[in-house]
Amino acid sequence: MHEHQDPDGPPRAAAVPPYRAPTEDAMTAPHHTPDLFALSELNGPVLRPGDPGYADEVTGFNLASLRTPDVVVGATGPDDVVTALRWAGATHTPVAVQATGHGANFPVERGLLINTSRMTDVRVDPGTRTATVAAGAKWSHLMAAAAPHGLAGLCGTSTDAGVIGYTLGGGLPVLGRAYGYAADLVRSFQVVTPDGRLRETTADEEPELFWALRGGKTTVGVVTSLVTGLLPVPRLYGGGIHCHAEHTETLLHAWAEWTRTVPDEMCSMFSVLRLPPIPQIPETLRGGFWARVAIAWPGPTAEGEALIAPLRAAAPVAVDLVEEMDHAALDRIHMEPQDPLPARECCTLLRDLPPDALSTFLDQVGPAAGPDHPLLVASVRHMGGALARPALVEDAVCARDARYFLESVGIIPAPPAAEAVEQATRRLHSAMAPYGTGRTMVNIHGTPGDDQDRARAWTPEVYDRLRHDKATYDPSNLLRFGHAVTPA
Repeated sequence: MHEHQDPDGPPRAAAVPPYRAPTEDAMTAPHHTPDLFALSELNGPVLRPGDPGYADEVTGFNLASLRTPDVVVGATGPDDVVTALRWAGATHTPVAVQATGHGANFPVERGLLINTSRMTDVRVDPGTRTATVAAGAKWSHLMAAAAPHGLAGLCGTSTDAGVIGYTLGGGLPVLGRAYGYAADLVRSFQVVTPDGRLRETTADEEPELFWALRGGKTTVGVVTSLVTGLLPVPRLYGGGIHCHAEHTETLLHAWAEWTRTVPDEMCSMFSVLRLPPIPQIPETLRGGFWARVAIAWPGPTAEGEALIAPLRAAAPVAVDLVEEMDHAALDRIHMEPQDPLPARECCTLLRDLPPDALSTFLDQVGPAAGPDHPLLVASVRHMGGALARPALVEDAVCARDARYFLESVGIIPAPPAAEAVEQATRRLHSAMAPYGTGRTMVNIHGTPGDDQDRARAWTPEVYDRLRHDKATYDPSNLLRFGHAVTPA
């Protein structure tokens, strides 16, 4: 699952080992760990391999990566994170962080895992239209707290994802063209840096740290809470228009042309779906190949209906799930899986979507590729609008020059399926690379590889700046797991 930049060609994906459930030996092996006495005063549990509950603590939403840390700290608040990082610094133990586990697309072998899933407090201030969100809170927690006040946050395609990890990676919202990135709305962070200091950072207080946390992922610290702005968007018009396989090309071309004319507030994504016949999928869509346009419109429903009329007329619509809904119900738009599974994600930022790019996309994942094609989903999202505008306060998000965004998901339960998914992922993103910016997005990059691969999530200038910030706040490189950069 590692991505590597071929100097003579597009980004290539190296072979990935198939998903393996943690073995009894891996979960019970008596790893040598330093003295844990310093962790004895934590409010949350401290677990080692073989302890009851260890497996539950280390398993994330993406089951594709094996996690066998020496120690797990179940943090209940900032004090626990401070203690854990001070212990890690004193014992030179590398640190990984996990909340909901949606970003758990990288292995953790040995070291310390800080699990923040117990920290779920959300406090909404309707007067300032802000929310204070603890490290382990999901978007569903935030949406439920904000909805009674007619407010909402810039959530992505699943409310089951964690607010903090998503936002640290920039946060690409369902309504991104209308309102920008989730990182753009952050007012402040409470963060523990690897030296064990609890800091408050804003645009005015420790501004360089504030910059690095908005788009730099977990490079410089463990965020224990953030304050984010909320939007007065209690309802939206959204859902999916689904056509049968034979209309895929027609719908794709119509959507691509349509995206060149719609207002900034119209947000959409074209997808090809090869859906298994499982109960988690609506009965009308189970077990079929579908071409879908998912839309989200925050304006009046009548205007939204008029805007998407050309899509409904472009090809026979078999299933139309577009409707007015509460903002908190936006899971109905993209219908993301709600149960953990082993997945291979990958993305490519696209400069544009000319006709030959559409043909390439269809050649790789369209109906002609066959019903047994191993990628569950391949999508092209319309970018631009507010996503292209600079943040009011500079941040480390580097996707503002992309007009479209290609992403794919394959399920990798066991060989040979895992290898088939890897090969299909490699072929798709290599074929589309000529239309790309050369970069990815941190949250959907997939398992990070070497330094050269990780650098593809940022411009060279931003990457170098992040490396210098890493040298300032984490010179010992304690936070080395996941998509963290190395110190300059």
